[in-house]
Amino acid sequence: MNLSTPIENIARIGPVFKKKLKKLGIKTIQDLFFHFPHRYEDFSNLIPISEIKINEICTVHGKILEIKTTRTWKRRMFLTQAVIEDKTGAIKVIWFNQPYLTKTLKKGNNVFLSGKAIISKNGVYLSNPIHEKGDLSSNLTHTGRLIPVYPETAGLSSRWLRYILKPLLTNLENQIKETLPEQLIKEYNLMPVKKALWQVHFPSSVELSQKAQDRFSFEQLFYIQLFVLRERNRLNQEKAVSLPIKLKTIQDFVKSLSFKLTDAQKKSAWQILKDLERPRPMNRLLEGDVGSGKTVVAAIAALNTIKHGYQTAFMAPTEVLSKQHFQEIAKLLQDFKVNIGLLTGKQDQFRSKKLKNQVIEISRKKLLEKIASNEMDILIGTHALIQDKVKFGKLGLVILDEQHRFGVEQRAKLCKSQDIIPHLLSMTATPIPRTLALTVYGDLDLSLIDELPKGRKKIITQVIKPGQRKKTYAFIKKEVKKKRQVFVICPRIEKSNNNEELSEAQISWAKVKAVEEEYEKLSKEIFPDLNIGILHGKMATKEKENIMRDFKNKKTDILVSTSVIEVGIDVPNATVMMIEGAERFGLAQLHQFRGRVGRAGYQSYCLLFTDSPAKKTHQRLKALISSEDGFALAEKDLEIRGPGDFKGTRQWGIPDLMMSCLKDISLVEKTRESAKQILIQDPQLKKHPALRDKLSRFRQRIHLE
Repeated sequence: MNLSTPIENIARIGPVFKKKLKKLGIKTIQDLFFHFPHRYEDFSNLIPISEIKINEICTVHGKILEIKTTRTWKRRMFLTQAVIEDKTGAIKVIWFNQPYLTKTLKKGNNVFLSGKAIISKNGVYLSNPIHEKGDLSSNLTHTGRLIPVYPETAGLSSRWLRYILKPLLTNLENQIKETLPEQLIKEYNLMPVKKALWQVHFPSSVELSQKAQDRFSFEQLFYIQLFVLRERNRLNQEKAVSLPIKLKTIQDFVKSLSFKLTDAQKKSAWQILKDLERPRPMNRLLEGDVGSGKTVVAAIAALNTIKHGYQTAFMAPTEVLSKQHFQEIAKLLQDFKVNIGLLTGKQDQFRSKKLKNQVIEISRKKLLEKIASNEMDILIGTHALIQDKVKFGKLGLVILDEQHRFGVEQRAKLCKSQDIIPHLLSMTATPIPRTLALTVYGDLDLSLIDELPKGRKKIITQVIKPGQRKKTYAFIKKEVKKKRQVFVICPRIEKSNNNEELSEAQISWAKVKAVEEEYEKLSKEIFPDLNIGILHGKMATKEKENIMRDFKNKKTDILVSTSVIEVGIDVPNATVMMIEGAERFGLAQLHQFRGRVGRAGYQSYCLLFTDSPAKKTHQRLKALISSEDGFALAEKDLEIRGPGDFKGTRQWGIPDLMMSCLKDISLVEKTRESAKQILIQDPQLKKHPALRDKLSRFRQRIHLE
């Protein structure tokens, strides 16, 4: 048995537990060792029974005098009751719905019990304590110490994980090898890996558990920094086509626009054009709030690429958004004799410069031929662009919208038939906090569009309390009568089923208003005289397109939707963004919703509905009201909620422990500097074989591509 041993080969883990462990991403013993606790219960306060205090957590040790389980038919539950005594006294113990305990705990057993003492009309008792058999010399696992509590899944408890982990750590600790360079361990006074693993899972004290967490936080951040910096170095060695700035063409394009570019747009466009001049691949992220004009900057880059005889691939996350980009890019470049294609899963279109920019339906075969022969200047589409059948003649630029973190893999697929690597421009409307920019996005150069086009009115943002609903609905109706339109956002789609069968997290979700329920309520009870539409991600593409077309063409007054409208939907006539369960969304996401209104000259409103009394909720929503700066809000979101909830970060497979450290800018900078210095001294990591091997495994685990 070794660290790579599959989890199912361990004694006491059958097919059922194997399936549950894989849900947590645990496939090998090594995965299990690095499945860290997300918090600790302090059961280290071992006291005599006579010193137990009401409502305080403690641990006691004594002998079981009696134990039995009864069924209470009225409340339909099992009650397991026991009496335990030590030299100083005795106390009653009650466990709820744990009848199996009478099989493991018997009269006369010596046990440790950790929990809280409760008082009721029947006296003082320990309620649902954690138990562990043993005497005062026992090496405790579940009681009498700091107890790790792990991320769990249904049927897989922290107790079970501790039970499996302890003997494995004991038997295999000698196989755990140090991967961090000795110089870093000394420089930052880091705990050695073997000791750190014991202290993170079975800490001797709060201080040692923190020191172990600090070591692994540093380690995980360091690996990510090393990964992205090596990626950046690797890319700098690759060759790309140099595309010098076609200044006259770009000036003509800017003059053709019906609006003035902002200073931020000009600066970002210039940074991108300068990157395209270099003979190595551009790897740039264009950040800008919703409505800040990223698409026109991307169009400038595409036009410059086309005028050198190279193609541009423009990939968007949804068919609706791809079609919108197709229409917008076609309109922006209508005077520049450009062939533009649309390739999605179900619909292909072509706008030909020979047919005076006429848009025609085209067969997939013909479209693919035009792409391969370099007749297609810009191809816009969804993930359909990376199908094997799509082969570009001369691809010079890849533009990714809202999927920047997948750029490495997709760029590789797009240029599979080419010798040169195309330039990459990613775009996002999600403002990225500085610590994330230095870690997860560390291989990308950043361009910021941090100002909106002039003439936009400030969006009025308000928190709506339950008692203000009627008044708010009247206000919405007034807006519709002025020929304006309304978005209503809900966090769920399906109606909830039987709540008793759901987990605590699922019950919490079940209480949130479902889109279907909200649609029914608004269309039948609140606004029966208005035209109301419904939109969510589970609908067929054609159906979604028809719904959005009706909304854009003002046939629908109110659109009830999930967060599917968060990315890219543009309806200038919409003036009200009403968000149900606003506490369910992050600040960055709420800010993006808000950016869907106020896109014309009309006064617009963002109405946040919440019945949550939580202080943190009101703290976050207050921040949204007081600021329109998406970058400041992203930092605030990171500070209040933590990076684990920041949009997208869960997808990357990064451990929670490391994500929580992204709040610490000084640690992020230290790890970045350390990674930089090691790569300067040893770019191929030949002097650090353990580190190189670890990084290779790390690359597979952390799917940053």
